[in-house]
Amino acid sequence: MADELELLRHANPVPVDAAHFGDGPLDHHAERRLNRLLHDEPTVGRRGRARLLWGMVATTVVAALALTLVIGGPSTPPAVAAPLPLVVQADSTPLPLGRLADRAERAAADGSPGLRKGTHVLSWSMGMSDDRAPVTFAEERIVRWKADDSHTELVVATDPRRPGRPVLSDADGEPRQVEDGHVISRRTFGPSWSDAPPQSPPPRDPARLRAYLQETEYRDTPLSTPELLHAVAVLLDHWTLGARENAAVARLLGEAEGLRPAGRVTDRLGRHGQAYVYDTHGTRRMLIMDAATGAVLGLETTFTVDEPEYGVRAGDVMDYSAWMR
Repeated sequence: MADELELLRHANPVPVDAAHFGDGPLDHHAERRLNRLLHDEPTVGRRGRARLLWGMVATTVVAALALTLVIGGPSTPPAVAAPLPLVVQADSTPLPLGRLADRAERAAADGSPGLRKGTHVLSWSMGMSDDRAPVTFAEERIVRWKADDSHTELVVATDPRRPGRPVLSDADGEPRQVEDGHVISRRTFGPSWSDAPPQSPPPRDPARLRAYLQETEYRDTPLSTPELLHAVAVLLDHWTLGARENAAVARLLGEAEGLRPAGRVTDRLGRHGQAYVYDTHGTRRMLIMDAATGAVLGLETTFTVDEPEYGVRAGDVMDYSAWMR
């Protein structure tokens, strides 16, 4: 029972120490986690424990599988073909993160562009269950803040790689096809303000930014590289960084243990960037950054081991996010 309780504590979309969500709306990740918790059927034993862990992963990623995706049985026609993993150009020269950070700092000399609250992100999110093949949900989310600290959030089902084609959505807790551009939610929030990360403006100094991201992850100790990458993703889901913030992020990532340069890559929006990879047991994370400005363009996670129980193979993409200005 202790193990199950510990899993539930980690699955909680709003931890007990997340005071800055106490009087405001849940953030994007918390909403997805809560939705999974409400709609996943309870299971027991090792299989149920594994499924809960998978649900936790699926709610914090924006992803895709390199499989033909179907809803229902084998006679159902394919709904969406998920993207293949990004491939680093074989003849490209890796750019060390330290040199990229130097470039970003030079590019930030005039302070332009500036920091802006709000985000524009495309996400591919994997969903799995015991009785269906894995499926991919493609969404675009735009958050804009106004001068009075109110903001709007628009979420649509769309896959820019296949304009006009049907898209899978789980807005109702059940995978179904919707038209490209289908509005999943359109919300307006009244004025709200918080001085706690990630709602408060991020600092431009790498050391202060590290402390800011530690608070975002509810940590008092230095973040591991996977935790740091997740904290950066959370930051980008709340803010469109300016040139000086990009430089600080690049310098901080340059100090991350195990994050190594891999070479040039073209992301899913056709943008050229430099790839940096981090390998851990079972997964590989690929960070894509603009080589001139240090801006984070995307973050991808792929499986490196088979998970036959869930129809997952080594090399399948688990998650992907693409951030834009």
